Amino acid sequence: MTSMPPTPAGSAGAPIFLQFDDNRLLPELFGEHDKHLVRIEQSVGVSLINRGNRLAIEGPEDASDVAKEALSRLYQRLKGGQGIDPADVDAAVRMASQPTNLFGEQEPIIRTRRKQISARTPTQSAYIEAIRQNDLVFGLGPAGTGKTYLAVCLGVAMYLNNQVERIVFTRPAVEAGERLGFLPGDVKEKVDPYLRPIYDALYDTLPADQVARKIDSGEIEIAPLAFMRGRTLKNAFVLLDEGQNTSLMQMKMFLTRLGENSRMVITGDLSQVDLPPGQKSGLRDAVETLRGLPGIDFVRFNETDVVRHPLVARIVKAYDDRRPPVDPLEGDPFADDVGAGS
Repeated sequence: MTSMPPTPAGSAGAPIFLQFDDNRLLPELFGEHDKHLVRIEQSVGVSLINRGNRLAIEGPEDASDVAKEALSRLYQRLKGGQGIDPADVDAAVRMASQPTNLFGEQEPIIRTRRKQISARTPTQSAYIEAIRQNDLVFGLGPAGTGKTYLAVCLGVAMYLNNQVERIVFTRPAVEAGERLGFLPGDVKEKVDPYLRPIYDALYDTLPADQVARKIDSGEIEIAPLAFMRGRTLKNAFVLLDEGQNTSLMQMKMFLTRLGENSRMVITGDLSQVDLPPGQKSGLRDAVETLRGLPGIDFVRFNETDVVRHPLVARIVKAYDDRRPPVDPLEGDPFADDVGAGS
């Protein structure tokens, strides 16, 4: 793909012309009935006109630059052998809208046996890099931002690259008070409903038969948080999901499981705490207690990072706008010094 000089030159908002060198990729780049181009037009506020392998971008200068960058990203994705869907188009626009690219021309990519996963927002990029570079990372923010999914994918990638010997995924089974005896079935049948998102991410990265074999061998462990007590997790990638539903003692117990050559990720949304009224979240306490310690990073997601249906982002924002003030005695765990990459 080449960028042709604007014509006429010199005037703000002059058309930008892109020329693509592989016509075979254009049907997928443009989408059926040009639906991907229409999506970019509506998102950015430009007009896109294609003639053969040449594309004209007309509109305000800043918007045209975003459209050009988004199209360039999508074209490079296709050249790399990856497909494009509407969510990828939205992701390219989000990434292109950022004033700077902290990670150069290529965003961080997670390679697994079933697929390659790339960041869809700048915060996701920061999160991937934080997990790769730190022993302990907190991913904080609303549902739908990829906190759990990306952590599971990174755990699998590290295992496949022999960086760790096993993967441990856990969640507090708060809905049943971690007293699961009244539910029918064996332990696996009792806790699996709470761990379904982790299984879903695993099946995206590994063939189902491999997932089953590695669970049977103990190379992949998926268990409720209560089963972590008394253990030291060495040479492992360890994920605690839904960390906002831990008590103070549960969180301290989990944090002290970290062993030699291990990587730990804790995710949670402090706006969705399911603990009994009056009980402080262990995640909130950990953020307040551990901020500033070396080797620990905090990455904060918000509604702009939601990668589900666009309506989800608006729902999250509506709830955030009416969130009650933070108790001044507890402090704000989302102070300016606790953000993406801080």
